[in-house]
Amino acid sequence: MTFIYTHSEDYIRNLYSSINVTTPKQLDPRIIAPKLGLTLLYLPIDSMNSGNVISIDSRLSNEEQWQDFCHELGHAILHSGNQVKAISLFREYQEYKANNFALQACVPTFMLKKIELPIDEEKAINMIQLLFNVKYEFAQKRLNHYLNNHFFDGYSLAERSNYSGIC
Repeated sequence: MTFIYTHSEDYIRNLYSSINVTTPKQLDPRIIAPKLGLTLLYLPIDSMNSGNVISIDSRLSNEEQWQDFCHELGHAILHSGNQVKAISLFREYQEYKANNFALQACVPTFMLKKIELPIDEEKAINMIQLLFNVKYEFAQKRLNHYLNNHFFDGYSLAERSNYSGIC
C-alpha cells in the first residue's frame, strides 16, 4: 500500500525538515521557535500569538504548553490580522484550523509512521503520549485521526493490523 500524505502532513514534514527537526525528542518549543524566527515567552497569561511572538501560559503542564505552542504556531503560520475584530464564524474557522494544525505539529505523521504501534489501542495511545509529550486525550484523538486518514476507517487498531501490517 502506498502511503499518501495529506496537504497538512506534507506541510508539517517540510516545515520541520527545513529546520532539521526530525525526531520526537526535538519537538520542543524552545528548539522550534527560534529556528522559525519566533520569539517565545512563558508568562502567567492565556497562551496567544501576536505577529512573531508566541506567549505560552507558564501555569500549564509541559504537555499542555507543547500543545498550546503548536496551536499558536498554527495561528502564526496560517492566519494574519486581529482575531478579536473578526466575525465569530471566521474566528471559529481559524480555531478549527489551528487545532488541526496542532494535532499534526505535536505528533507529526512522518514521525508517527516510523513507530511500531502496539495493537492494543490503550498501549498505542500511551506510547504516543509519552513519545510526543502530549496529554492522553490529545494522543487518543491524534491516533484516531492518523488511522482514519491512512488506514481502514471504522476498524479497531487490532483489526487494521490484520490487513495493513501497520503495527
